[in-house]
Amino acid sequence: MADGDGLGEAATAMASPPAPAPGLSPPLGWRERLRAGLAGTGASLWFVVGLGLLYALRVPLRLCENLAAGTSSLISGLIFIFEWWYFHKHGTSFIEQVSVSHLRPLMGGTEGSIAEPGSPSSSRESETSRQNLSECKVWRNPLNLFRGAEYRRYTWVTGKEPLTYYDMNLSAQDHQTFFTCDTDFLRPSDTVMQKAWRERNPPARIKAAYQALELNNDCDTAYVLLAEEEATTIVDAERLFKQALKAGETIYRRSQQCQHQSPQHEAQLRRDTNVLVYIKRRLAMCARKLGRIREAVKIMRDLMKEFPPLTMLNIHENLLESLLELQAYADVQAVLAKYDDISLPKSAAICYTAALLKTRTVSDKFSPETASRRGLSTAEINAVEAIHRAVEFNPHVPKYLLEMKSLILPPEHILKRGDSEAIAYAFFHLQHWKRIEGALNLLQCTWEGTFRMIPYPLEKGHLFYPYPSCTETADRELLPPFHHVSVYPKKELPFFIHFTAGLCSSTAMIALLTHQFPEIMGVFAKAVSMISRTCAEYL
Repeated sequence: MADGDGLGEAATAMASPPAPAPGLSPPLGWRERLRAGLAGTGASLWFVVGLGLLYALRVPLRLCENLAAGTSSLISGLIFIFEWWYFHKHGTSFIEQVSVSHLRPLMGGTEGSIAEPGSPSSSRESETSRQNLSECKVWRNPLNLFRGAEYRRYTWVTGKEPLTYYDMNLSAQDHQTFFTCDTDFLRPSDTVMQKAWRERNPPARIKAAYQALELNNDCDTAYVLLAEEEATTIVDAERLFKQALKAGETIYRRSQQCQHQSPQHEAQLRRDTNVLVYIKRRLAMCARKLGRIREAVKIMRDLMKEFPPLTMLNIHENLLESLLELQAYADVQAVLAKYDDISLPKSAAICYTAALLKTRTVSDKFSPETASRRGLSTAEINAVEAIHRAVEFNPHVPKYLLEMKSLILPPEHILKRGDSEAIAYAFFHLQHWKRIEGALNLLQCTWEGTFRMIPYPLEKGHLFYPYPSCTETADRELLPPFHHVSVYPKKELPFFIHFTAGLCSSTAMIALLTHQFPEIMGVFAKAVSMISRTCAEYL
């Protein structure tokens, strides 16, 4: 990112003559130091100096009278020449680029512009808004932790709340969607649990779960609530989930027999299916946390075979993490071959796992110095391109993998391409990157190069949709207040834009002064020339 240290980029090399990798730069010469110094001043310095001179000379220059008399023509000519040169060199208008990139956000975007409903511009705007809405959709974290056994223990130790009200409210909505249906009134225990999922106070929810068990000792959702919120260890949570599984399988078989009797029974079967899948998935996560990884993998594979329509639950991301822990990289590649498809939604787990597998083949022998001398091999180019693809999808992950930012407990919901997803991915996958020798070194040398490939301004993307502007706001709702939310790096204007803007302004100012005070400016030019000759002779 732009705010990180200037780590080099071993960027994509061509297959023809070996060339140094693009970001592995030699020591800066005097030209580069001069350029960096001038770029640091920024266009604001030139602007302030110009305004100051205009204000100081407003009376002797008689600006109001002379601007209309010919000075404006000179400035217009200079602007025209510069605009023609910029368009000829870069294929776009300098004034348009500055207006789109910098002035429009300051003026509130495009809300003020009114377009006809059927016009192409309105169609493009509506399509962009739909893409932004889909990009900023909040998803259930497939690796979310247990509230009682993990989140609450964190609160006991630190005194901080790891979950926000917005995040817990989304979870309450999920529970009502997955664990309730219109036929709950037929069973008193389900009626009690329907109220329990809507309750905001955790002790009240736990109390309601016990009331449901008193009414029906086989109430699977009551065991689920107790396992999630009352159990203080993973072992206790697993014990309660096993009781929930026993009750849930009985209820599921009963619902299968009655599913064709009425639409209400079909809805009840969908609810019971959701409960059973949730229980098995959490049991697999318990086995993973307790070190029984092969058992966890088997449960996840069986779930994906038995309930293939439930791909929206992203069980494959749980499977990927468990397979990486087993170092079963061939099986990981097989899962990626199925789910890393252009027609399926992407995630940080998919993109960064694909990058990790390609990095694994070259990372142990990769060296920035060697890459600068001989160029990149085909395998190294593939690894770098995979890293660039992953970073473009979620640019916040590398800072957590490289431990440039501290990790916190991941939230129960994530925003794809946002900081919340980056935390959730790095929390579980950092160990897998550390296990592969040289993987983090290759990531460190190449990840910042992604931002040189993404078109600027961000109305366009390179491999994905443009990075959505709504992620920062949504992440601040999902993440606790003590966490410093990572935002998309601000891309600075290129040096030549600052330089040409200052050069154009100073040229126009000199021309204006020469036009008004030819004798004084002539004396000034002779003095400058004499000083220059004196300095040259001295040197």
